[in-house]
Amino acid sequence: MRRSSLGLSDILHAQGAAYRQAHAGRLSLGQLKVMAAIEQCRTAALGGHVAACHDCGHTRIAYNSCRNRHCPGCQGAAAHAWLAARQADLLPVPYYHLVFTLPAAVADIAYQNKAAIYAILFKATAETLLTIAADPKHLGARIGFTAVLHTWGSAMTHHPHLHCIVPGGGFSPDSRRWIACRPGFFLPVRVLSRLFRRLVLEQLTAAHAAGQLAFFGDHAGLTDLHAFKRFLAPLREQEWVVYAKRPFAGPEAVLAYLARYTHRVAIANSRLLRFDETGVTFRWKDYRLEGRTRHKTMTLPPAEFIRRFLLHVLPAGFHRIRHYGFLANARRVVNVAQARALIAEPQPPADTDTDPTTSEPPRASPPPCPHCGGIMAVVETFLPGTQPRAPPSGRAAVAIAA
Repeated sequence: MRRSSLGLSDILHAQGAAYRQAHAGRLSLGQLKVMAAIEQCRTAALGGHVAACHDCGHTRIAYNSCRNRHCPGCQGAAAHAWLAARQADLLPVPYYHLVFTLPAAVADIAYQNKAAIYAILFKATAETLLTIAADPKHLGARIGFTAVLHTWGSAMTHHPHLHCIVPGGGFSPDSRRWIACRPGFFLPVRVLSRLFRRLVLEQLTAAHAAGQLAFFGDHAGLTDLHAFKRFLAPLREQEWVVYAKRPFAGPEAVLAYLARYTHRVAIANSRLLRFDETGVTFRWKDYRLEGRTRHKTMTLPPAEFIRRFLLHVLPAGFHRIRHYGFLANARRVVNVAQARALIAEPQPPADTDTDPTTSEPPRASPPPCPHCGGIMAVVETFLPGTQPRAPPSGRAAVAIAA
């Protein structure tokens, strides 16, 4: 298959049934639902509509997308709508990017306890940033930030970490002043790392004592609390990874970054190169290397490729994008307006017709006729599992998010 047309759905169409049969009883309901959604995405199984050109009569089928958050083909529209709402939150200050990573030993048990340990990762990260930022020895301010969970490395291995996008400053304790951080420096990484380590280990121990963790296979012995504490003991002496990147080059760069990262899934279709008798070949980055040498390709047997992808299916209802501090959803609009006033930034023009915090994003207008550029209009809709009454005159079916 050509790289330009290859998608994850192609691999699941070809190998999904065999994988389900070989792993019957070992796949979660969530994993099965994700596989089914991606396999059905942009096919007649989800229904669609027929559009016709008023001018030349050209027609075409548009199949519905699955909208599953793990589907690489459905995240563009979702990211666009989410970013439109975030644009109103940007402040005229430098933005910083911090990454909080769970060590490998914790990542191993996190796979068996996704909801509990991913929640601990969010909670410990938020408490770390808010606590250190509020300390007068560092910034002495009430900050706000957005955290995005990624559970994968570039090779689709299990690697849980949080990307945090933080405005460079915050409110004074009395909320009457904006306190900016030092140019080019937000908070000390080593101090963040030490507190993050302590909080994660404390919360893991508390979760175990409360019966919120389960262990299977090689980790079954960790069910005993004393064994679990011995398992955690070496982690208290290790340096945990908290990485601070250089500041973004302006608010526009923040949006560009968010566009790439917020709705990313474990493997993008653009990284898939080949799917043939040798397996699935895709591009990945070896971050241990520098420059062009870090760009590599990897070929995996289809079953191993699918296994790695399914590692990253999130628990139902789990929120992988969260906002904290003065950017928390409850008072975000009020806080952003107050921050702009303190920074002496003019307010963006108000939209009197819609509320960007609650309204649906506007739907894109239908694309023009590919033959004559005329207006395409829907002439027929068809239900999931059915076909349109008459075949289209166009050369191929296209997909829509509906």
